Amino acid sequence: MPDITPRPIADLTTLRAGGIPRRLVDARTRDELIQTMRSLWADREPWLVVGGGSNLLVADEPFEGTVVLVRTQGIQRLASPREGFVRLRVEAGHDWDELVSYAVAEGLAGISAMSGIPGTAGAAPIQNIGAYGQEIVQTLVEVELLDEATGELVTVPASELGLGFRTSVLKDHYGIGAERHGVIVSITLELADVGHGDLPVRGAQLRQALRLAPDAEVSLAWTRETVLATRRSKGMVLDDADPDTYSAGSFFQNAIVSAEFARTLPAECPRWPVTPDVPAVTVIPLDTFDGIVPPPVVAESDVKVSAAWLIEHAGLGKGFRLPRSRAGLSTKHALAITNRGSATAAEIAELARFIQQRVQAEFGLILQPEPVLVGIQL
Repeated sequence: MPDITPRPIADLTTLRAGGIPRRLVDARTRDELIQTMRSLWADREPWLVVGGGSNLLVADEPFEGTVVLVRTQGIQRLASPREGFVRLRVEAGHDWDELVSYAVAEGLAGISAMSGIPGTAGAAPIQNIGAYGQEIVQTLVEVELLDEATGELVTVPASELGLGFRTSVLKDHYGIGAERHGVIVSITLELADVGHGDLPVRGAQLRQALRLAPDAEVSLAWTRETVLATRRSKGMVLDDADPDTYSAGSFFQNAIVSAEFARTLPAECPRWPVTPDVPAVTVIPLDTFDGIVPPPVVAESDVKVSAAWLIEHAGLGKGFRLPRSRAGLSTKHALAITNRGSATAAEIAELARFIQQRVQAEFGLILQPEPVLVGIQL
């Protein structure tokens, strides 16, 4: 197997924290990845798969197991059964933003708003990555999954992955393990073949982020460049020269709350309905119709509220640090916890706990961490 000299997990993650694993494997082909994982599972070896390392906070202590670096590459263009669409099968280790760049260059719509998100294609479905109202659930067809229970490579439709807001059945949530265990080997997306001209921008959240009028039309390339510029201004595009990017992106999820609870928050707190308000369709058989149509039952949708706003208005502004800590909030975006210089995982976790406590005390809401935490408690 492709073993390499172990080095600190801090070197492999964007938060730059984590101890040295007992063993490190560099899987550059799908065969190497499959054979490595089957061997680890047969030996009941503790394991951790790392793609881009952009959604991980790993403890400072040595990791007593094997870290597998997924470095597989490749995009295969496939026909789609839907007219006007194209499918892309992408190897798990392929850089996500390189995939977005390829899709935009080919005139394929559906993921341009997710430009600049760090990480790999195989990690994308695990937490159903998204930005500005666009999520991978909207374009994902299926994944090739190496199932830990059987060791078999199986094709799993997107509908069976439990894709929700930054979640799936494959994600190891803080305090709750994954419902299904395995390693994604490839993903297949279905994208609209729209070309390079200007098009309407669907989604109020994306139009708001791009500062566009409801009837505005722009190209995919313009959308990508504008999203990248917006993310750079928030320190959300990796840059070795910028400590604000030494993060896991948004450390806390935007909270999903009931409409009733959202009304208890200050009116100026940004919020978005989670589901569209679609009128219900009532079907009444003619042989039982008595001339009276029952009133529709209107259910309020849940609401997504801005975690960044809650953090800042709990008194924790951009750049906040605890005394003597090398971890701090980004100077550009209050939702990102950053490593300001050799911070330990313990320091990062300490700041995260403090933020949770302040927001809960001020607004009665517990923010949930977005990264996968390994050996860390909040």
